[in-house]
Amino acid sequence: MQGGRHVAIIMDGNGRWARARRRPRIAGHREGAKAVRRVVEAAPELGITTLTLYAFSSDNWSRPAGEVHALMELLERYLLRESSRCLENGVRVNVIGRRDRLTPRVVSAIRRAETLTAPSTKLHLRLAIDYSARHAIAEAARIAPPGATLDTDAFSRLLNRAIHSDPAAPDVDLVIRTSGEQRLSDFLLWEIAYSEFVFTPRLWPDFERADLERALNDFQGRERRFGGVLEDVV
Repeated sequence: MQGGRHVAIIMDGNGRWARARRRPRIAGHREGAKAVRRVVEAAPELGITTLTLYAFSSDNWSRPAGEVHALMELLERYLLRESSRCLENGVRVNVIGRRDRLTPRVVSAIRRAETLTAPSTKLHLRLAIDYSARHAIAEAARIAPPGATLDTDAFSRLLNRAIHSDPAAPDVDLVIRTSGEQRLSDFLLWEIAYSEFVFTPRLWPDFERADLERALNDFQGRERRFGGVLEDVV
């Protein structure tokens, strides 16, 4: 799975989608879950082998308790309901981030989904839940062997271990953020060192396969030099 393209998406705009329709915020999150299904189904057909979705950041704990509770219930239901579908479609589910602050029910749902879909090899789907890139980097440094001299590859392996990424994921090729916002929000700061970025005004619940295709076509047209210089073509 690691030989293909890694796309990461900051799924933004659920609340604004709901507000524009005078509906509760959780309605936007429910519609956002439908967009997740559409993107997961489309990803392998578009050459994506690793897909990381920012589902719940560590900062999201500061939201109203009722919304947080509803989001956790939605995540639990998604993991329980979609695991079989993912297995059927060759999708390996993996939750990255902290687990010590999640409820036992959510942790149980995570473990069940990861165990059930472990044989899948078509797509590595990573859901970032209670995730903070800065915390992940600090945790990777904490678990490093005392006195160890680490190169970037060794540190990347520690980072994958720190966030429970199983299997380990390659660096991100393309980051997409919906809703028009243009910031990273503490997402995969180490892994996106040479990523390309696409910012779209589309709110996440409205995000379709066509939007993903457009982002990938944009990405395909860019020159990735990784700090070097491309030779002139005569």
